[in-house]
Amino acid sequence: MRALLTVFAKEFRENLRERRTLISALVLGPLLGPLLFAGGLSLRIERGAAESDRPITLAVAHGERAPNLLSFLREHGIEVRPVDYDAAAARAAVRAHRHELVLAVSEDFAARLEGGTPAPVLLYADSSDPSVSGARARVTALIEQYASLLARLRALARGIDPLTLTPVAIQDIDVSTPSGRSVLALGTLSYLVLLTMLMGGMYLAIDATAGERERGSLEPLLTVPVRRELLIFGKILAACAYMTLSLALTVAAFAVMLRFTGLERFGMSVNFGPGVALAVVLCCLPLVPAGAALMTIVAASTRSYREAQTYIALVLIVPTLPLAFAGVMGLRPRLGLMAVPSLSQHFLITSLLRDEPVAPAYLALSVGATLALAALLLAIAGRLYRREALLG
Repeated sequence: MRALLTVFAKEFRENLRERRTLISALVLGPLLGPLLFAGGLSLRIERGAAESDRPITLAVAHGERAPNLLSFLREHGIEVRPVDYDAAAARAAVRAHRHELVLAVSEDFAARLEGGTPAPVLLYADSSDPSVSGARARVTALIEQYASLLARLRALARGIDPLTLTPVAIQDIDVSTPSGRSVLALGTLSYLVLLTMLMGGMYLAIDATAGERERGSLEPLLTVPVRRELLIFGKILAACAYMTLSLALTVAAFAVMLRFTGLERFGMSVNFGPGVALAVVLCCLPLVPAGAALMTIVAASTRSYREAQTYIALVLIVPTLPLAFAGVMGLRPRLGLMAVPSLSQHFLITSLLRDEPVAPAYLALSVGATLALAALLLAIAGRLYRREALLG
């Protein structure tokens, strides 16, 4: 135990002098990541609010065929700009971004409207342009509202109660909480927390084998009369310490910065107080030794420091892949899925953000499965350090 702690203290102290390790483990990841996330989220919220309030300019071709429709649009804040376009010109104008939207009134609009048949209008828009989606939805909703108004007036003119046209009335009842709705905006938070945590110990894990081999200090180290696996366990413990520091700093930075994102303007609240932040750190801690051991195994299997950097950068994707599958497939927490490391931590973090109770069985399975994987990887790392091929 004394040898293990000696190696741990040596590696921890030496990497405090390593500027690259300090910047990546304690500055870039823990501070820059949450800052960029919170800044991007705040910018998206500001843009969404501005998008919902900004006036819409609608280019209308042959608007004289539907004067009442244009009056209705103007009354609801749409600025109508007459244009003289045919179908080809309307398409070209939208594609060239001269107009966001072009509304074309068909030639037989008035005749069909008078005859009681559907009167077509054509709305030209570029669906691949995300900045147009909000304006398109608003214009479409207003035209549908105008059509519904005409339908009710027609029913009244024929002595029919308009309520008979609505046999079923749907009432949406939203049972979500402000904390639960905030997860829609904070979906990638768990991904960033886990990735930053792993990056906190990356350089130390690389230096444990590949760096020592290149400097020529690995062979003298292995001649020390100490079991070799204790040497690597001490190095892994030092990597765990840096990963834990990175994790704590990242979560603390998120807890501070998310208070200034302005989610409350959209009926959301960030449930990320000190208690939740501490719980997030505790949920992720079982993944720390597993990540440190995995990176050490990869570094021990490479021939140079540069090669180790390349492979470990790829390995960092592995713990985050389950999170991507969870987002794409819409996975929900289940007992079987809680046995998958990193995915179970994602589910636990999401439950904490939603302010939902965490089932003890889910928590126990997550911690147990992750620690079991960590024990397996530690055993593999210790076995690798007993090989003479480790020296290259």
